[in-house]
Amino acid sequence: MRVLMPVPDHDFDVTEVAVPWRILTDAGHEVVFTTEQAGTVPAADPRLLTGVIFGQLGAEAEPRTFYQQLTGTPEFTATVSWSEVDVDDFDGLLLPGGHAPGMLQYLGSETLQRQVAKFWTLGRPVGAICHGVLVLARSEDPATGRSVLAQRRTTCLPKYMERIAYFSTAWRLGRYYRTYPAYVEDEVRAALDNPDTQFQRGPLELTRRGTATDNTPAFIVEDRNYLSARWPGDAYLFGRRYLALLEGTER
Repeated sequence: MRVLMPVPDHDFDVTEVAVPWRILTDAGHEVVFTTEQAGTVPAADPRLLTGVIFGQLGAEAEPRTFYQQLTGTPEFTATVSWSEVDVDDFDGLLLPGGHAPGMLQYLGSETLQRQVAKFWTLGRPVGAICHGVLVLARSEDPATGRSVLAQRRTTCLPKYMERIAYFSTAWRLGRYYRTYPAYVEDEVRAALDNPDTQFQRGPLELTRRGTATDNTPAFIVEDRNYLSARWPGDAYLFGRRYLALLEGTER
């Protein structure tokens, strides 16, 4: 199967891109990367590769290895453009996140939002993690004029995580962890018909991350063909459950 993964030119999250890519390709599926302009070779947020502050808060070793493997693949170096891609040619859509300034290109693109809304109408598997859920919140269902998420259960980057990351690093990094003045959770909740019942924050988690062998700290929300997750700590569970959704199997 073919899965479409849009990314910005730079600053996407290492783990949220590389882990699902590795899981899907290991299962024999194709991931096609798309950027604003065709042929752009994208790049992850460099701080997540070296450590955000004092060598801490970056991606774990295994996702960094996956990312290094990804950067040498044809699909990563021969991207197609958001405007020209034919979404009908794909079996699934994955929307990764990231919080650094380069993400604004991706999160705010009306062209990408129109393509995402078009794919949504096909009823095929859609996955979004962390800030990636904002793309869906901002994508308008042409039949209703509302967000495509209006009637779906979802999660995203919780406000408490975004707030803690910002206040603990702002003295050194400024607004690095605040992509927009509004919190991600607040904008996503505003897109829902009944946020009190549809939005799911998940268990309180500050440092532990899920791994290839341990889902204990991870959390995802599945609503029919739509899967969402909160942050890089959910990426392994998110990737495996998305694979199951794509293949129509239980894992």
